Amino acid sequence: MPISGSEIVKMLPGKKPCKDCGFPTCFAYAMKLASGGATLEKCPYLAPEVKAKLEDLLAPAMKLITIGSGDKKVQVGNEEVIYRHEKTYIHPPGIALLISDKEDGAKVEEKIKKIKELQYPWVGITIKAELVAPYFESGDKNRYLALVKKIYDSTDLGMILVAKDLDVLFAARDICADRRPLLYPITKGNIDAAIPKLKEKSTPIGVRAESIEELIPLTTKLKEAGVDEAVLDPGSRNIRDAIRDQTFIRRAALKQGFRLLGYPTIAFPCFMAQDTLKEVLTASVFINKFASIIVLSDFNQHTLLPLLVQRLNIYTDPRFPMAVEEKYYEIGEPDENAPVLITSNWALTYFIVFSAIEATKIPSFLCVKDAEGLGVLTAWAAGKFSGDSVGAMIKKSGIESRVKHRRIVIPGRVARIKGELEEALPGWEIIVGPREASGIGAFLPEYAKSLR
Repeated sequence: MPISGSEIVKMLPGKKPCKDCGFPTCFAYAMKLASGGATLEKCPYLAPEVKAKLEDLLAPAMKLITIGSGDKKVQVGNEEVIYRHEKTYIHPPGIALLISDKEDGAKVEEKIKKIKELQYPWVGITIKAELVAPYFESGDKNRYLALVKKIYDSTDLGMILVAKDLDVLFAARDICADRRPLLYPITKGNIDAAIPKLKEKSTPIGVRAESIEELIPLTTKLKEAGVDEAVLDPGSRNIRDAIRDQTFIRRAALKQGFRLLGYPTIAFPCFMAQDTLKEVLTASVFINKFASIIVLSDFNQHTLLPLLVQRLNIYTDPRFPMAVEEKYYEIGEPDENAPVLITSNWALTYFIVFSAIEATKIPSFLCVKDAEGLGVLTAWAAGKFSGDSVGAMIKKSGIESRVKHRRIVIPGRVARIKGELEEALPGWEIIVGPREASGIGAFLPEYAKSLR
C-alpha cells in the first residue's frame, strides 16, 4: 500500500528547518515524496539505511520492466489499479510472436515479415505487435542461436528468449544483450545457477512456477540477490486457472502491497490452446485479465487486428477523449492550390471529416486544432475553438508556406467565429463551410474549382 506523508515525516532526520531539500519544512517535503513530486536525493541528511527503506516503501506496487531498446522498447508493469474505471491502466501488454527453431526457413521468413508489416493506423497512432519470441525447441543449440541472430539482424524489435537450457539461454542473451531481451524461463530448478549470470548483464527475466505459492520463494531469492527485473508466469494451464492466478497476483500487489508478487505477468496462449480460434480467444482473456506480455504462436490480419483494437480500447485513459495530434494533415497529394479546411482534434470528428474529404478525391489540407479532444461545437462552447486560438494554430502550423491562396474553410456550426478569425488572420478570407461533414461532398468540388 502507498506510504503517506505523515508516515514518511517520522522517518526523516527532523533537523531544524534547514530547507536544503528546497521545501520549507520536513512535512512539506514528506508530502511531496508521498505524491511523487520529489526524490530522496533532495535530503542530504538521510541515513543510508533509512534511505534504502524509504526507496522500498516509495517504489511502485508493481515493478516497471523494460524489454527492448530505443524507440522500440516495450515497458510493462507499474500499474496502479485493478480495474480501469478506478483510474486508468498505464502500460498496455506487449504482444509477441513465437518463432520456433524447428520451423523451416520459409516459415521463419514469413513470421518475420508479419511482425514487421502487420501495422494499422488507428486514431492517429499505429497499432502493432511489438515483440518476437525465438523458441528453443529443436534441441540444436547452433540452430537456435542462428535463429536469434537472424531475428536480431532482420528486426530492431525486443525479444523474449524462450529456452529451458540455461547455457543456450545465456548464449542467446549474449547475441542481443544490447536490446535487453527477456530471458525465460527461470525456475526453481535453475535459479541458483542463473543468478550469477544474471548479475553479469542486467536483463529482465521471466520467472515460471507451477503455482503462485511456488513463485514467492523464487522472487524472494531474486530480491535477496539484487535481481529484481522480472515478469511472473504462475503456470496456469487453462483459462479458468489463468483468470484466478492473474487476478490474485494483481490484487496481492496493488491491494495488499505484497512486494513478492509486485511484478507484471507473462502469458502463453500459444502453449495453452491447440487451434487458432481458441488461442486468440485465450489471448483476449489475458488482455482483460491482466497479463502484461502475451505470446502468440502465429497471427494474421484477421486475428491480430481485433486483439490490437481490444487492447487499445482497454488501455486508453477513460478520463480523456481519444484525440489526434494538432497539425495539418495531407489528404491525397495536395498542391499550392489545394483547399484548406479546419476541424477539432476529437478523433471521431477528425476521421469523419477526413473520410468525407477523401471521398471527394480532391487533394486537400485538413488543419486540426487541439481542443482537448472535444468536438467542434462543444469545443467552441468551452472556449477551445475560438477565432483567436484557431488563428494562432494556423500561424504556427506552417500551412501558409504550403498554399499560395489565403482562404480557409471553417465548420458551418461555428460560423460565428468568422469575424474574430478574420481579425486574427489578416489577409485571409474565411469561408463558412457545411454544418455537417455529410455536406462536404457537395461543397468541396465546386469550392476547389474557385481556387484555380
